[in-house]
Amino acid sequence: MRAFALAGFCALAAISASAAEVPPGASSCLGCHGREGAAIPSLRGRDAAEVAAMMRAFREGTRPATLMDRLAKGFSEAETQAIAAWIVR
Repeated sequence: MRAFALAGFCALAAISASAAEVPPGASSCLGCHGREGAAIPSLRGRDAAEVAAMMRAFREGTRPATLMDRLAKGFSEAETQAIAAWIVR
């Protein structure tokens, strides 16, 4: 029984640690970009600089969008870079 309690504690600690590393606003990206095979492509494995550049283009209105242009405007350049680095991992 004690081993199960310890395993549960370790799992909760791992979840808490990974949640603490999520940049503000980044977890909402997974609603659309988090699943392989979804209509909207996953960003996992892409280059973080490429993702940040796409977000910058959405924010500046130079990349066509239906929703991302409005979402990107809510993030600073530093926030965009942190989100890009997190989501491609």
